[in-house]
Amino acid sequence: MNIAMLIGVVVLVACGVYLILERSITRMLLGIILIGNGVNLLVFSMSGRFGLAPIDTKGAAPEDYSDPLPQAFILTAIVITFGVTAFMLALLYRSWRLAQGDQVSDDAEDVAIREREEITPDESFDTDDAGDTEFGEHAETALSTARIDLDDGEDADAPRPSRDA
Repeated sequence: MNIAMLIGVVVLVACGVYLILERSITRMLLGIILIGNGVNLLVFSMSGRFGLAPIDTKGAAPEDYSDPLPQAFILTAIVITFGVTAFMLALLYRSWRLAQGDQVSDDAEDVAIREREEITPDESFDTDDAGDTEFGEHAETALSTARIDLDDGEDADAPRPSRDA
């Protein structure tokens, strides 16, 4: 892997993460675009050496061909990044039309939850006080002495004849 390409990937992803953490939807959108491009460069740089096109050349050794899978991944990532970008542009447009701004504000309920003191739960489950089951202590005794009758009246502990006979 080329060190310049690696530095480029790191810079793109780092700047993208920084921009996603901002409060402006426009900056978040730019951050998503930068991260998408950084990941595409990473996949491209990790795809290996370039070789012959698998569709164009006949009779060459398999080692001479270029792997088309990373290219398919990059094309898929470009389409996904484009879709997310289009969705974020729609959110940005809607935010601008409603509030004349693109700043994400804190929700009042989220602020109240964040500032609320931690309350200890009123109830806690104690296994010592839980008892056996809802059926009481007699359920285990009843199950251990129960006998299951089959169609012909035999008990479950008796040996069964084979069905093949």
